[in-house]
Amino acid sequence: MKTAKKTVNSATRAATERQAKSAAVAKAKALAPELPARIGATPATRFRGDPDIFGRLVEDHDRHRALLAMIDATEGKSPERQRLFKELVLEIKGHAAAEEQALWSTVLRDPATTEDARHAVAEHHEMDEMLADLAARDMASSGWLRRFAKLREEYLHHVREEEQEQFVAAQKHLALADVRYMRRVFNRRKKAEKAGAEVEKKIKLKD
Repeated sequence: MKTAKKTVNSATRAATERQAKSAAVAKAKALAPELPARIGATPATRFRGDPDIFGRLVEDHDRHRALLAMIDATEGKSPERQRLFKELVLEIKGHAAAEEQALWSTVLRDPATTEDARHAVAEHHEMDEMLADLAARDMASSGWLRRFAKLREEYLHHVREEEQEQFVAAQKHLALADVRYMRRVFNRRKKAEKAGAEVEKKIKLKD
């Protein structure tokens, strides 16, 4: 009986994860339904579909994975590439700022997880610089494509590290009530931060 129950729970969990991932990808696809959003298999995480801050952050990560894949499927200075890149910039900037306010500001105060918080925030700043550099360059150039590929690689590494390591460590030091409350804070701040975000254009001199 215990084995059967465990199998049912595993199947339910897998279905929840698939639904959460599909919903996140659909949000990205709404901007350009004709473009493929092939994000393929994503790194394993215990948080996808969870009703807390970590589940909410993974939802955004999947949306960003889809936007990156869709931009990769565009060409030159097409309206689709311009629209999707602008959305990616606003999404990542709003997400990072809200994540820092809702999660990392609290995690930073715990000596056991301070380093994880600092590392995550530092990488957010690196992403900002890379996005600003891309925004300042010619989208139709081979240099832009090369830099975009690097951004995609760096961002996917960043979210994988958060999902598989930093979130896991943070969860151990937070109460369930805290992570549920943090989700509400994140949703409120994400909306405000994204609305106030801008596409900054600044060439990064050191490659």
